[in-house]
Amino acid sequence: MKFTKFAPLLLALFALPAREQIGKSVNLPAGSPEDKAITAIVTANDPAQKITLLDQFMKDYGAKPDLALLAETLYANAYLQAKDYQQAIEHGEKVLAADPNNFATAINLVRAAAGKPDAAKAFDFADQAVAIVARYKTAPPPAGSSPQSWAAQQSDTLKSAQEDIASIQYDLFTVTSQVADGAQRASQFERFLKSYPDSTYAPNAREGAAFAYQQGQDFPKMLEAAQQVLAKDPANVSMLLLLADYYSGEGKQLDEAAADAQKALDTLGNAAKPAQISQADWDKQVALQKGIAYSAIGQIDVIKTRNAAAVEAFKRANPLLESNTYYYARNLYRLGFTLAKMQQTADARTYLEQAMKIDSPFRALAQRTLAKLNGAGPKTTRRQN
Repeated sequence: MKFTKFAPLLLALFALPAREQIGKSVNLPAGSPEDKAITAIVTANDPAQKITLLDQFMKDYGAKPDLALLAETLYANAYLQAKDYQQAIEHGEKVLAADPNNFATAINLVRAAAGKPDAAKAFDFADQAVAIVARYKTAPPPAGSSPQSWAAQQSDTLKSAQEDIASIQYDLFTVTSQVADGAQRASQFERFLKSYPDSTYAPNAREGAAFAYQQGQDFPKMLEAAQQVLAKDPANVSMLLLLADYYSGEGKQLDEAAADAQKALDTLGNAAKPAQISQADWDKQVALQKGIAYSAIGQIDVIKTRNAAAVEAFKRANPLLESNTYYYARNLYRLGFTLAKMQQTADARTYLEQAMKIDSPFRALAQRTLAKLNGAGPKTTRRQN
């Protein structure tokens, strides 16, 4: 929504010119009761105070459609500021119903839905914002505006609009990352990549999709997504480890898995800490990734009956994986299982008992293997996971 020179204070509501120029205008004569009421609302610092003033404004002037539209816009902003995202969405949707080209409100609705968080709604509102920009691009000059001046205004407005579209991509990426269900999260990441293939966050979205497919156990799509990342970034440690871990666990493409694990280790050896990550967090991340790589190498050695080499790799991985319950428990089980195969019973018991103490999917496997070591069941050569 735009505000004319008759109400200059309202321009502070929106940070970018595009928000002032795409959508309906509401003219308020300077010094009028309506102008004074709006000025009081805009200058109020507390969102709750804004809302109280807006309630009174609606009682006094809500019967006038333009003023009701203005009030709904201010309601949406106040509730967004107060982090009452549901109310911000409800009022924002009323604005778009009355003013479908209100770009500012569409952008704010993306942020409200992301804050809620509701990924699907955030993307729907983002689609509306993009559509508003598309319509604006083809809009004819308004009455009284020459084609030349309109072209210049459009150019400036569209530049600011694209900055807004770029800024909400962070909100879309963040809210997608918060989706709990793996299949749904993967679907939202794919939607992100389709809508914003050149986004700054596209590489992270591709990685996120691969991990989401892993969580949802859609392994063909996981592998496809990981390969897409590596096609653009061959030294991507996360994707190298995802492939190495998967193939080693499945007993497939072992030479490729070993190469990927080793490439990840080589890359980590030369990696520099990103500025935005603390040294402690960086050290923890690198340790975990190295541990996953060594555990994958150990698993490959087991499958290739290089048990002694496997034990060394698993032992090297063990202290590096302690920060992650799943990977640590799995590595303990793998180590204990391999030692049992080598008939190093005492050491096998030690590691299997440690695995049993951890609440993980490998507790039962460790318990079963330990029972067989103690003579409670038949001897087995079943490969560990």
